[in-house]
Amino acid sequence: MKNNIKTIIFDMDGVIFDSERALIDGWVEISHKYGFVADYEVAKACIGVKLQRTKEIYLEHFGPDFPFDEYQQEVRDNYEALYDTPNIPIKPGVVDFVKKLKANGYTLAIASSTVLSAVERQVRAAGIREYFDVVLGGDDVKDGKPAPDIYLMAAEKLGKDPSQVIVIEDSYNGIKAASAAGAKAIMVPDILPPNEEMREKAWKICKDFDEVREVLELK
Repeated sequence: MKNNIKTIIFDMDGVIFDSERALIDGWVEISHKYGFVADYEVAKACIGVKLQRTKEIYLEHFGPDFPFDEYQQEVRDNYEALYDTPNIPIKPGVVDFVKKLKANGYTLAIASSTVLSAVERQVRAAGIREYFDVVLGGDDVKDGKPAPDIYLMAAEKLGKDPSQVIVIEDSYNGIKAASAAGAKAIMVPDILPPNEEMREKAWKICKDFDEVREVLELK
């Protein structure tokens, strides 16, 4: 059956930019400096969530004495030094895919858990801001993913019912948020492989953007 939906909302980290691995490696590396045992599973649990929820996860795991604010700032500083904004790697095929969507009359948005100022800075540096009609960051909503709020807000700003929107996500929390919003979710896995819950909640699971193009029958 031909897809007739012409509105797509993208997550950013792990979907547009290949940034999740670098961030997770940074979290784990800096934890040694602060005397805590590195734990990739804790870092993975924070994929797709807002900073405040990340802090809660770390304090729950390491205890109330964990110096999260100092830790987070150092991770961010190291990340930005390594990947100065223009150098953040873009996921393969994204730019061509976005250009093709716009050429075919699609309306596009970004709805990221990252703060809006960073989202805007990164997509502008990558030269793709012009293709997105709406850009939202985690600070635009009270409750972050897996709550549906940011996808409901993005759909509203685009003037669309959520059922007439496709969301492209890589994280469990993002797929849960898109599903809860009533959107059609396409999972393009990055670090987290699709599990049974993701197979139930996602409309499609695609290994890369070439497969997404096939799903959309995008020529």
